Order: sequence, then structure tokens, then C-alpha cells
Amino acid sequence: MGDRRRSRRLAAVLTVTALAFGTAACGSGSDSAGVGDPNTLEVWTRSNPDPAATYERVFAAFTKKTGIKIDYQPVINFDQQLQSRASTKDLPDVMINDTALMGSYQSQGLLKPLTPASIAGSDQITDKTWSSTVGIDGRHYGIPYSRQAQTLMIRTDWLKRLGLKAPTTWQQLLTVAKAFATRDPDGDGKADTYGMVVPGSAQNGYAAWWGASFLWQGGARIIEADGKGTYTPAMDSSAAVDTVTWMKDNLFCGDNAVIQPGAVTAVTGTATNFQDGNAGMYLTGPYNIATFDTTLGKDKYEVVPAPAGPAGDDVLADGENIYFGAKTGKTKQEQALAAFLISPQGQRLAMTGKNQPVVRIPVNSTLDAAKVRDDPRWSVVQKAYEDASQQFPNAPDFAPIKQDTADSLNAIFTYCGSDVRSQLGELNETLAGDLKDQDLLK
Repeated sequence: MGDRRRSRRLAAVLTVTALAFGTAACGSGSDSAGVGDPNTLEVWTRSNPDPAATYERVFAAFTKKTGIKIDYQPVINFDQQLQSRASTKDLPDVMINDTALMGSYQSQGLLKPLTPASIAGSDQITDKTWSSTVGIDGRHYGIPYSRQAQTLMIRTDWLKRLGLKAPTTWQQLLTVAKAFATRDPDGDGKADTYGMVVPGSAQNGYAAWWGASFLWQGGARIIEADGKGTYTPAMDSSAAVDTVTWMKDNLFCGDNAVIQPGAVTAVTGTATNFQDGNAGMYLTGPYNIATFDTTLGKDKYEVVPAPAGPAGDDVLADGENIYFGAKTGKTKQEQALAAFLISPQGQRLAMTGKNQPVVRIPVNSTLDAAKVRDDPRWSVVQKAYEDASQQFPNAPDFAPIKQDTADSLNAIFTYCGSDVRSQLGELNETLAGDLKDQDLLK
């Protein structure tokens, strides 16, 4: 794992060097030279066609209100395309992408720093939410746009048929999962159902993304801040060992396995067993609600808080920020767009409509997700975010940390005879290297 980390890190360093050279010249690029329309913003999101249609509607309303045009580009291979554009010294004006990527983008010199007060309506975003846009140097590099927290989607018709209730603890979670996997909850007389869906692949860090909620609930942390701008790796703690052992032994391995076949190679795009109707639970993000309502049926499942582990019921929270590309010339237009996107009007538009919403939990504190959507299920999600959630650390470049954690977890879950303590010890050494590479190791 150490060799893999070093080779990946070397590639990243080379990329950063190239980008630092490229973005340093962006200020004298097309905008400041007067080339192109100064009243048009190029905006990128990482979106497939359905949420892209929602963005189109939001941007059309912005243009109608302000006269500022939007050259909107939904980009699926976002990071690859972004690296390519940076190498040509031509970044998008505005980007909307994951909060956890801020540290990576900022370390590469891709983002323009900003002050919250420069964005109209910034006082309607809570200090807690604004804190997730602060970089290593203490400056803000993003504007909060959408937030979400994981909740448990569960088949209520299966619960009713088996005389069970939605679980509120890990032990109850296992009881329900085993019943879903072994007691023919769909009544077809076949052994063709599974207790829970897991996107457990190492690809793109999925095993760490999905597993983080269990780590939080078990009292574990991946890295810990010391309050002085440095961090220590924490995946060799007794809480981490106990939690990962519990996950391996009770979810993935042996006669106790209650998840879908192929979980260790599944990503969210292929982990479709819940919507396909043959798995009973899925700990996932609320963006799936619209999909499940259509594919499975709103009457067949409910959204409930995640079951609590030994240390509580915290779940992974994440979301999207608005980022300004590191170039000059359109600051006022960028600020106007950000102000619209976080306004009650902009947030409502992004939360409603026939296509997939692109704002899940509003960052504008004057709005209530359940009321905007007239759907009480969203109050479960909003309460989870506000009262029982933790995000990945946003200031470091968390991408290699998440990927190395996913690699280790996936290996542990794949090879059921693995020694959890020793493998997490190796992971901790790798995480220390990741932090040292960023000059962030305590």
C-alpha cells in the first residue's frame, strides 16, 4: 500500500506543479484580455442528465433576473476534465462540486479565495456550515450550496410481512438484515433477497464513503485535528479495530453475511438491489429518494435515522460547494450567481421540480426541506444533518486519505481471514505518510 500511495502522490505532485504554473497565468487570460463575453459565466457541475435539467432551470431563472448569461456544462468526468482545462490555463468561472474536494482543489491552486460577506445573503448560512469552506490557511475557498446526511432507507412492506420494526441499534440492524435475507420477505418462495445494499468497492473511495457512518457510530475517526492546523492518523485506535471487525464479521463474511453478492466490487451506480426490489435496507444519501419513489414505489419504503452504534448515531454528512475558478475578470458576476444560488428563490428551485433535486438540505437557514417539498421524510434527513452528522475534514487534501482508507477497508472486507488490527496499523502508517506529504502531520 505504501508504494501505491507514493506513486499516486508523485503523480499528484507533478500535477500540482503543472497546475501551479498554469493557474498563475490565468489572471492574464481571456477574461482580462477582453476575449469572450464578460457577461457570460462558464459554470460546471458534476451531473448526469437528470440533475443537469434542474440546474438548467435554476440558471435560466438567474439569467432572467440578472441578465447574466450562463454557459452551463454538466461534466460527468469532472476531475479529469478540470485537470485538462487547468493545463491550458483556462479554468471555468464557477464550479459546483463536492465539499470534500475543496482541500484538493485549493492545494492545487485552482480556487479563488473569498470572504463570506462579499456574497449577498451569506448571513442566512449558519457558522457551522460556513466552517466547512475554510482552508488550511484560514481563508474561505467555497460557498456552501447543498448539504446532506445519510439515512436508512428500509422496506416497510417487508417489515410488516415479517412482524418487525425499523432498527434503532446495530444489533437490531443485524436482526432485521438477517430476517430480510433468510425469511422470504417478498413471499415468492425463493431465497433471492438480501438484508442490505453496500457499495463497498475501493474505486473512488466508496468503501470509506459508505463505511464512514459506521466508523463515526463506533467512535472511530480516520484522522484527528489537534486544533493547531495539524492532524494525526487514528485508524489504529481500539474503536476503529472494534468497528471494522464488527463490520467484517457481521455484514460481509461467513454465515453472517447479510449484504448483496459482489458488494466489495459495487459502486453506487451498480449497487441497485434496493431499487430493483431484492434488498431490504440501504444506508445512503437522500438524492436517492426521487429514484426510489419512481423505481420501487413511495409506498414500499420509508426513510429513518441510522441505527446507533456504541458511540451514537452520527452519520456521514457531505454536500456541494460553489467554487470560483482561480482567475480574474468576472468577480461581480460570480458573486451575483452565488448570491442567487444560496437565496431562498435559488434554493427552492434547486430542491423542487420533476427532475432530481440538486439541493438536498438547504444551506439557507430560512428554509425547511420538508416544507419546501411537502414531504416529511426530508425532516429526517435535515435532522440527521443538523444534529447527528460529521463531515470528512475539508481543509486537507482528503482525496488520498479517503482512497487509502477505502483500499484498506475493501481488502479487509474481501479477505475474511484478514487480521484487522495489523491491517489498520498498516493503514495508519499510510495515512501518516499522506499527512506528511501535505506538511500536516503532527
